Amino acid sequence: MTATIEQIFSAAGHGEPQSARAEAQLVADVGLDGDRYAGTGVISLIQAEAVEAFNAATGLSISPAATGRNLVTRGIALNPLVGKRFKIGEVELEGTELCDPCATLGKLLATEQISAAAVVRNFTDTAGVRARVLSTGSIAAGTVITDNG
Repeated sequence: MTATIEQIFSAAGHGEPQSARAEAQLVADVGLDGDRYAGTGVISLIQAEAVEAFNAATGLSISPAATGRNLVTRGIALNPLVGKRFKIGEVELEGTELCDPCATLGKLLATEQISAAAVVRNFTDTAGVRARVLSTGSIAAGTVITDNG
């Protein structure tokens, strides 16, 4: 299976809902153009498979946008990219850290049946990674991800 970007999300401001984007510009040392975290030089990624596993384990049906991550991937394990360089299309990135679930995410996704702590527990070690944007370029759904490691 080829590793690809499945979806792209951004939010213009903190606390605003994520909006799906057909394409986006990643900018070196800035991040995802138009996103609330642009200027930090960092984006966040999560595996579609992790969201699907979370839904299967909890009985919920959250969308990838609900996780607050910028890019949804398919076909690549993200955790091993921490400390490594990789490419999305022609854009070079470096995995910097795991994007561990926080209490805020737990509260946002909790229901009467699934507590905030259970949300965090089910997303621990699968909530994605943060990556520093090292070069500039456009990406879209379907863009191939290449692990340089």
